[in-house]
Amino acid sequence: MSTADIRAVIRGDGGRFVYVVSALAALNGLLFGFDTGIISGAILFIDTTFELSPLVEGIVVSGAMVGAAAGAAVGGQLSDRIGRKRFILLSAGVFFLGSFLMAVAPTVEVLVAGRMIDGIAIGFASIVGPLYISEIAPPAVRGGLTSLNQLMVTVGILSSYFVNYAFSGSGSWRIMLGAGMVPALVLAAGMSRMPESPRWLYERGRTEEARAVLRRTRDGGIDSELSEIEATVEAQSGNGVRDLISPWMRPALIVGLGLAVFQQITGINAVMYYAPTILESTALGSSQSILASVAIGTVNVVMTVVAILLVDRVGRRPLLLVGTGGMIGSLTVAGLVFQFADPTGGMGWLATLTLVSFVAFFAIGLGPVFWLLISEIYPLAVRGSAMGLVTVANWLANLVVALSFPVLLDGIGTPMTFWLFGACSLVALLFTYRVVPETNGRTLEAIEADLRGATGLGADASNDD
Repeated sequence: MSTADIRAVIRGDGGRFVYVVSALAALNGLLFGFDTGIISGAILFIDTTFELSPLVEGIVVSGAMVGAAAGAAVGGQLSDRIGRKRFILLSAGVFFLGSFLMAVAPTVEVLVAGRMIDGIAIGFASIVGPLYISEIAPPAVRGGLTSLNQLMVTVGILSSYFVNYAFSGSGSWRIMLGAGMVPALVLAAGMSRMPESPRWLYERGRTEEARAVLRRTRDGGIDSELSEIEATVEAQSGNGVRDLISPWMRPALIVGLGLAVFQQITGINAVMYYAPTILESTALGSSQSILASVAIGTVNVVMTVVAILLVDRVGRRPLLLVGTGGMIGSLTVAGLVFQFADPTGGMGWLATLTLVSFVAFFAIGLGPVFWLLISEIYPLAVRGSAMGLVTVANWLANLVVALSFPVLLDGIGTPMTFWLFGACSLVALLFTYRVVPETNGRTLEAIEADLRGATGLGADASNDD
């Protein structure tokens, strides 16, 4: 996709409006990131209020991941049933409720309940943000717009670090956890005025409404796009979830589930959750470790912007391959640093650089491209359900890594733990090279036609452009 093609898409009023819609929907990602990251600082002060045991502390931290897996498990089918827009509004309401309960929690039990409710909203948001944007965006800029959601995840994580730092002096963990109510209200207010997904509308027989939405978000080509959507809907068997386990769906499920697991077992959330703990084992003090974590979060945001600028120009597969290859190198060097570097000889800052490098390569590859691909490769009839299944796998892998990382550090040591993540990254690279398709510049209907037809969902699938 050339720069001229992309400019042509956004030149008119419809092109500009679709950016507004996508930016508002991407607030799902900001809430996802904020509510995921805020606990890293709040937990330090929650312990002084409730005197948590290590087990209960782990339950408080991981409660959101359990909730996220549950939310993802039901969220896909729910979004197919009630529509993408109403599901986003529901997600915002659940976010608000979870944040409110955590802020006022009189007991640990209420706090855990709030974390789990918040986690359910995170599971909802991890599905519906990229799903809605991918269905409303024109093919020429779909990659960049859908990746806005992942950008906002990184912005949310970074924002949570700053909020933690701002209230760390007073130890106001209730304000930290309750701050999520603000973006939840903004998301609900903004999305209440936005349109429904045209593809979901057409599938429900609301053709004129779908046409009206396309007219607001396009500057031409509406009839041809409606024809493609119509052909796709007519090709559906109507079996819903039964289609999800059909043999022709297997390649797409393998791609989605494989990337979901690899995104986590390569170690990203081990670094994001435990960066201060990792760096405190070096010569860095607590305050320096927190500042280093802010640097890691900043690089995560910057490199996600780079990915957004590139994903519709160079494609999905090149970013995945380069990003995963860079992760392998960064993790290998990180293991060497912790194995051989002198803790008193600048090891802390050297370790920080390796972690920054690892996060940077993740942010241009597995970070945004995974969420983009799973919003593109599944058929309309089961898109929500398929994304829900894949997202459940992602959150369960996240939970396993979060719970096992401290055990790995204690059992096999920091160097071997990083090398283990590097080995998983190598397998992810081979997986990407062998089975992950290129979807750049193709309509969702053309991707589905390949999946149903003889072409298959191969890595060498050609562009429509």
